[in-house]
Amino acid sequence: MIVIDHIIKRYGEHIAVNDVSLKVQAGEIFGFLGPNGAGKTSTIKMMMGLMRPTSGAISIGGHDIQRDPISAKKILGYVPDRPILYEKLTAWEYMKFIAGLYGVDKKDLQERGKKFLEIFALGDWINELVENFSHGMKQRLNLSAVFMRNPKVLVLDEPLIGLDPRGARLLKEILHASRNNGMCIFMSTHILEIAEQMCDRMAIIHKGNVISSGTAGELRSQAHSEGDLEQVFLHLTGGEDIVNIVKELQG
Repeated sequence: MIVIDHIIKRYGEHIAVNDVSLKVQAGEIFGFLGPNGAGKTSTIKMMMGLMRPTSGAISIGGHDIQRDPISAKKILGYVPDRPILYEKLTAWEYMKFIAGLYGVDKKDLQERGKKFLEIFALGDWINELVENFSHGMKQRLNLSAVFMRNPKVLVLDEPLIGLDPRGARLLKEILHASRNNGMCIFMSTHILEIAEQMCDRMAIIHKGNVISSGTAGELRSQAHSEGDLEQVFLHLTGGEDIVNIVKELQG
């Protein structure tokens, strides 16, 4: 469903993403991990058609995101780390706006729209202006609108930021159910424990390069480590000094 084919992104002399190739299938949750500045956000922006790669190509469900963006975006959902919403709309007006934008029929708007607003505990806020929402509520509204559409491909950038424990648990359950129903899910996160719990496969990007990819077990094998994903991540990204400092403090 997602094919990233040798993409490179340069900013002047700086290479933010260096010859990255990845494939993510339907019915899979794929984790995209890396330290700050590793190239995660640039990769996601190119996947969404918000930024043009210097070279290489990205296709979503067989549609090139640069050459045929409308076809690609019809099947693509996106949840950024900071929700960008029209704050002068009410929650329901926003849902209707998204439904109109993506061609969701009135029946699905009424049934799925209201269903997910209730699931994400926004049923009592349906007629409230978005500008009065907290960050977490805006994130839940964004999620409600995306799941109302039921996209074939879903890209999430730090989706748990701003969610309380109930909302985070709920999102995890919905993502697993959506994966089991065939959705292709690409998730960037800093929370390694969540990635290990949720993702079928993962890739670690560091300084613009994908340095490891596979299942959690395959990542351990590539890192020659039997530890948890955090230890594997630190080993692969040069963070062993942190492990040594912690050992000294504990000693």
